[in-house]
Amino acid sequence: MRAGDLAPQTSVKPSTSAAHRTRVAILGATGSIGTNAIDVCRHLSERFEIHSLTAVTSWKKLAEHALETRPKMVALNDHSPADRPSENLRALTDALLGTGIQVITGPHAMEEIATRPEVDTVVAAVVGAAGLAPVIAAAKAGKTIALANKESLVVAGSIVMPTARKHGATIIPVDSEHSAVFQSLRSGTDKEIRKIILTASGGPFRTWPKNKIESATVAEALAHPNWKMGPKITIDSATMMNKALEIIEAHWLFDLPPEKIEVLIHPQSIVHSMIEFVDGSVIAQLGTPDMRTPIQYALTHPDRYEGCSTRLDWSKIREMAFEVPDERFPALQLGFEVIRLGGTAGAVVNAANEVANEMFRAGKLSFGQIVKTVESVLSRHKSGGGFVAQPTLEQLLAADQWARAQARG
Repeated sequence: MRAGDLAPQTSVKPSTSAAHRTRVAILGATGSIGTNAIDVCRHLSERFEIHSLTAVTSWKKLAEHALETRPKMVALNDHSPADRPSENLRALTDALLGTGIQVITGPHAMEEIATRPEVDTVVAAVVGAAGLAPVIAAAKAGKTIALANKESLVVAGSIVMPTARKHGATIIPVDSEHSAVFQSLRSGTDKEIRKIILTASGGPFRTWPKNKIESATVAEALAHPNWKMGPKITIDSATMMNKALEIIEAHWLFDLPPEKIEVLIHPQSIVHSMIEFVDGSVIAQLGTPDMRTPIQYALTHPDRYEGCSTRLDWSKIREMAFEVPDERFPALQLGFEVIRLGGTAGAVVNAANEVANEMFRAGKLSFGQIVKTVESVLSRHKSGGGFVAQPTLEQLLAADQWARAQARG
């Protein structure tokens, strides 16, 4: 699927008629993206109806959101048998008793929500590989997908994108960087792209020496200077693994080879990304570091409406600096290597990183060991760990499980 195919003109457009509001399912409603998506839908309530909300484990916050927004249904991705519901499921059901909100549960609850015929748009905001199955299900159902789950493409871009194309699904990126590229593409075509430039804040360690970075604490790594995100993504930003995953995602979204993708550190987080076209023109999307802007654009595309995000105050902007990332952030090269390798490499890198990230937050791994762990697992995969060049979904999932076991040691 090429860049121009991401959002065909047949996409469902928001209507000003309350009777024809776009019905939105928010997968991962309790995370930072999901919470911001709720905020956007509430802001544009005359155009959007929150049909359903889902969570993986955070039942209490899911219940709070449901009581506030009154969706038709909620889903908890609970694996307990129907005759022996988990404590979380019982608590969620009790909290919503008498509201008329339907509670769906089970290991395929998010997929059930994503494929409901009355749902128009699916906000895919589940963090990690857990979001892959509902994204594929939504693609098969031909939904408009506001994609915030970058891992879906990192792990299985070779399956997600052809599936979306085959079933007429629309994929619109929510990540601020890919949204910026997507918006900038309105000034040209994919054939006219010389390169795209993904910007990175540099995280909390942009000015730190390498030896200090490697011994950083969890609290220091979670202190992102610009963005408010969940803990997993915030740690990924500190290692710049988040940018490596975005490099892979950009490859799949915009059908670009690695030599047409660059990364620049931009500490002010004002320029969210840009495109250099073949004639030398550079088109960028600028704004405050507020995720409600790309979320709203993904929901309203191709139209724009009054937003609820914070605005740039140009009178206070004194500089916009750009730096080339250096060897202190080796994670970036993993993104390019995965594109070159293809196959099961993305699934392995993503899975190993999820485990290493979690182990660091649990105090079982030093910060400097996160990327080294991922590099080691990928190296073993290439040299005899079952690398598959053209994998099926089952082989990708098997590679994911292998990498998790390897990362845990």
